[in-house]
Amino acid sequence: MDFLMSGLAACGACLFTNPLEVVKTRMQLQGELQAPGTYQRHYRNVFHAFITIGRVDGLAALQKGLAPALLYQFLMNGIRLGTYGLAEAGGYLHTAEGTLSPPRSAAAGALAGVMGAYLGSPIYMVKTHLQAQAASEIAVGHQYKHQVLPPQSWKVALAAAMVSGIAVVLAMTPFDVVSTRLYNQPTDSQGKGLMYRGMLDALRQTARTEGIFGMYKGIGASYFRLGPHTILSLFFWDQLRTLYHTYTK
Repeated sequence: MDFLMSGLAACGACLFTNPLEVVKTRMQLQGELQAPGTYQRHYRNVFHAFITIGRVDGLAALQKGLAPALLYQFLMNGIRLGTYGLAEAGGYLHTAEGTLSPPRSAAAGALAGVMGAYLGSPIYMVKTHLQAQAASEIAVGHQYKHQVLPPQSWKVALAAAMVSGIAVVLAMTPFDVVSTRLYNQPTDSQGKGLMYRGMLDALRQTARTEGIFGMYKGIGASYFRLGPHTILSLFFWDQLRTLYHTYTK
């Protein structure tokens, strides 16, 4: 569960931070092995880079490399945080007296980090290649011609649906937990709930008593139920639209 939770959390954050990763990659490749003042600066600062990429490459370019970025975050953080969580749950971070051991914690964190980075490195390389791709007038660094998914491919719709499934389950699981508890709570003779006064009260009580993780109970089952549903719904919707436009021309 630690692997899944940490991986999904990292993927959710990646949806918002990937544009910054694109900007960072471009700025780090700008002027590679060239003396200052001898090359054209396409990106003067973070904000200028955002505007330039959006204007020349299009707004969608700010999410370049999103597919490998999500896979990288899920794999690296799932392994890193999940392995550390398992070590903590197994009691390996504590001494015989039950106190937390800083050397053991540092060793477990380092080992988990090395494992995640090693396994995620090939995916990070692909992500970097894709994020560096740019129109010739603002291109920096070597330009690889990778294409993860061909245009108009059903795989594009499938990948997009998988990403949206992660976003939906992260946003909706707390409300799903609350709705389940509201429906399942005991009632008095008038049919009024005995545990919660309503949705907001259920959210407040759950967060206060069980913490943030209590709001995400069953997230694994939610994704494996909601994820495929979202994926298949969007996938079939996109394919039906394609068929409609193909045969109505």
